[in-house]
Amino acid sequence: MKEKIVAKFTEIYGRAPTVVTRAPGRIEFIGNHTDYNGGIVLGASIDRGIAVAVAPRDDAQRRFASDYSGATPKIVAVGGGKPQRQDGDDAWTNYPLGIIDSFPAFNLTPPEGFDYLAVSDLPVGSGLSSSAAIELASALAFLAITDQAPSREEVVKLARHAENNFVGVPCGILDQGVSGFGKKDHLVFIDCRALTFDTVPLPPDTHFWVFNTHTKHALADGLYEARHTECMDAAKTLGVELLVDGTIEALEAARPKLNESVYRRAKHVIEEIERVRQTVEALKRGDLAEVGKLITASHRSSQHLFENSTPELDFLVDQLTGILDVYGARLTGGGFGGAVMAMTNGRFDEKAADLVADAYRQRFQERPEVLHMQTGDGASVL
Repeated sequence: MKEKIVAKFTEIYGRAPTVVTRAPGRIEFIGNHTDYNGGIVLGASIDRGIAVAVAPRDDAQRRFASDYSGATPKIVAVGGGKPQRQDGDDAWTNYPLGIIDSFPAFNLTPPEGFDYLAVSDLPVGSGLSSSAAIELASALAFLAITDQAPSREEVVKLARHAENNFVGVPCGILDQGVSGFGKKDHLVFIDCRALTFDTVPLPPDTHFWVFNTHTKHALADGLYEARHTECMDAAKTLGVELLVDGTIEALEAARPKLNESVYRRAKHVIEEIERVRQTVEALKRGDLAEVGKLITASHRSSQHLFENSTPELDFLVDQLTGILDVYGARLTGGGFGGAVMAMTNGRFDEKAADLVADAYRQRFQERPEVLHMQTGDGASVL
């Protein structure tokens, strides 16, 4: 990917970049909407992601380009000083601009003028967190050209701050944490309240397949925020700061005080946190059958309690979990469209995946994009 982006950058700007970085997308393995509730979560960085190339300028002009649309990249020129939000076709620049805007909050000096290019082999809007990938890659690039080197934990927190406060999505630490701390052949375990990061080895013969429905996945349109608000309302009623401190017993006792939707959201989160704990233990035992059951149970909870699934995602999970070589399947990411992740053994192949995709097309008249994913390392300077 480095050679490709260097050549494209030179073609667009007439000079070579001074730094190239890359950050991976991620699969949310299990722990759906647990992160901003202070819970625990498992994710995997994947072998697809976003590369960013940057070269400083002598003036204060910030010029951005990307291949996101698949068309010839166009230059988006943004003035210096405090970043301003962009709209329309240029809204993607809010991710790198948000990073710049967040620098002072971490006692960092933001870059002045530069030329910038982002190149992606990660499907946008598929639940694989292209947003966190561009945030992490941009952060590392801007830090490199300004000769600043905060800890990896600080870089991850910086990226989340940008998405929360500039982009305007109240995400937790999952996406940025997995992209930042990913390791090949491992899952990333995050304690989202303590903000600690660890890795858990994946047993051999573990494969990931992602079925991207290309259905709507716009977290900033209010659905994600509504779930966030419901969870906070539930925690307040339970008398705890975050749902990680809630218990099923306390939730049942408080049920008369909760409207039904808030009760269901809280029940999902509390039980999902326990499923993550059980998954870690099953992984340590090498019990992939049990891991698969927990993954699928997570989806059913998202479907019936958290209600962030869709008929398209449910259909894919139904099809996949009926196949012997599939351990389990679930939606990945915020939900409300996007993608399903299946964990399989090595016997599940492209032919099997095509049968699932064909069944989906017969039902919904569109064929999902099928991606066979490998785990990959976290964000880095190339």
